[in-house]
Amino acid sequence: MQGVRKTFGPKVAVEGIDLSIPEGSIYGFIGPNGAGKTTTIRMIMSILFPDRGELSVLGKKSAVESKDRIGYLPEERGIYKKMKVGSFLTHMGRLKGLDRAGLKPRVMEWLERVDLPDVYKKKCEELSKGMQQKVQFVASVLHDPDLIILDEPFSGLDPVNMRLLRSLIDDENKRGKTVIFSTHVMYQAEQNCDHVVMIHQGRKVLDDTLEDIRRRFDPRALHVDPIGGVAQADAVGQIPGVAHVTPVEGSLEVVLDEGIDPQQAMQSLLGAMPMNRVEIKRPTLEDVFIEIVTGGKRGADAAQLRAELLAGNTDDEEGES
Repeated sequence: MQGVRKTFGPKVAVEGIDLSIPEGSIYGFIGPNGAGKTTTIRMIMSILFPDRGELSVLGKKSAVESKDRIGYLPEERGIYKKMKVGSFLTHMGRLKGLDRAGLKPRVMEWLERVDLPDVYKKKCEELSKGMQQKVQFVASVLHDPDLIILDEPFSGLDPVNMRLLRSLIDDENKRGKTVIFSTHVMYQAEQNCDHVVMIHQGRKVLDDTLEDIRRRFDPRALHVDPIGGVAQADAVGQIPGVAHVTPVEGSLEVVLDEGIDPQQAMQSLLGAMPMNRVEIKRPTLEDVFIEIVTGGKRGADAAQLRAELLAGNTDDEEGES
C-alpha cells in the first residue's frame, strides 16, 4: 500500500497509509474499534477502493486477480444457515476452485482440527455462534491459500477456542503462509504476530516488529505489592519519582516520571515501606499505543483512552464455545 486514503463523505476513514507485508509473515493490525482496520482490510480485498494511492496483492494490482490464493474471514460473520456444514464447506471449496473428488476428506480433516468432528451433517443454524465461527474459519483456509486475512478472528470465542485458533494460525504460518489479522484486543496480537501495525483514527502510528517495539519503548512502570495492599496507594504516590499509581488486580501499577531509572525507583520503594513484591512491568502493546497517542503524557487523557480500550474488550471476555 502506498499513500492509500479512503473517505466516506466527510469522514476520513484511512489517511496516507504506506505498508509493505513480506511473504511468510504474521502481521497484526491493532487499534481501537473504529480506527480504520476493517476499512484497510476491505481495500486490500478489493471490497472497497481507495480514493487515492496504490496497492498490490500477491504481485497483482487487485485481490480479484489473486482471489483463489487468498483466504478471507470477514468481520461480519456469515454462513448459509439452512445448509448442512459439509455441504456449505464443499460449496465454498468448489467456489475456490477445488475439485469435488477428494474434497470431503479435506473437509473432514479440517473439522477434526477445529474440534468439530461430528457436525458434518448438521445444519449450520444448529451450531452455536462460536462453532459457526470455526466453520467459517475452515471455509477461509480450506483451499490452502497463500495469503490468509482474518478480521477480528478471536471475537466471540471462549479462551479454549482462542487458544485453538492461535495454534492453527501459527501452524499455517509455519507452512509458509502469510497471515494478516486485525484485533482491538492488543494482547492477542502480542501472543500471535511477529509484526504489528498500529492504526489510530485512520493513520498508521506504528509499524514494527514486536522485538523492536519492546526495545524502543523502555519500561516506565512497576508492579508493586505493599504489605498493606492497595490501601497504600496514596503513600506510594508520594514517593519521589512516582508519577501515577493505579490499583490493578489487588496490587499497584506504578508509572514513573520521565528520566527515572526503574532500578533506582525500586530501591526507593523498598526503602519507603515493606513490600511483598516489586518488579519491572514490561510495556504491553496497549501501553505503547497509549504512549504514542498521548505523546507520552500521563493523566486524564491516558486514563480515558485506557478505559475506552477496556470497554472495547468487554465483549470478548465471555466468548461462545
